[in-house]
Amino acid sequence: MDNLFGIIIGSIFVNNFVLAQFLGICPVLGVSQKTETAFGMGLAVTFVITMASVITYFIQKLILDTLGLQYLQTIVFILVIATLVQFIEMVIKKTSPNLYNALGVYLPLITTNCVVLGVAILNIEAEYNLLEVIGNALGASIGFIIAIVLLASIREKLENAPIPEALKGVPAALFTIGLMSIAFMGFKGLV
Repeated sequence: MDNLFGIIIGSIFVNNFVLAQFLGICPVLGVSQKTETAFGMGLAVTFVITMASVITYFIQKLILDTLGLQYLQTIVFILVIATLVQFIEMVIKKTSPNLYNALGVYLPLITTNCVVLGVAILNIEAEYNLLEVIGNALGASIGFIIAIVLLASIREKLENAPIPEALKGVPAALFTIGLMSIAFMGFKGLV
């Protein structure tokens, strides 16, 4: 149980996929103008990461490893992720059209969000059991939500800040992500 707790805390803070490993920067920059939109994207990514991790774990163990087809791992994992993203896109479009419109092109781009594929592959490489896979997926998802919502709330404050015109928008967001990454380095000794 200590190992599971360490995996979860590690993936949230110490090895945050956005702030420590710099995966998933595209949707973080693209959807972090408003906190509500950022949180909605975070929830969508949470669903996809968690489900993709569990499904790919079973595919890897029951099919790819059994048949000696490990070389197909990336292709199969991307197909699983794309299917899940299509499902979540249909659900969001049906249940929350405003969020669907706010996420725009970034919702289908979850398919190419390297955090989702990275978590699935790292789960297999670390040889986690099913419970550890779920823990790492949830921890990575929470870390993603923390990163994107923190950035969105800071960017909302920066809209009214007296910063030079050349630094407004994406440059300010990149500076902010850099500073957040430095802050998260303080968690290195935690786990």
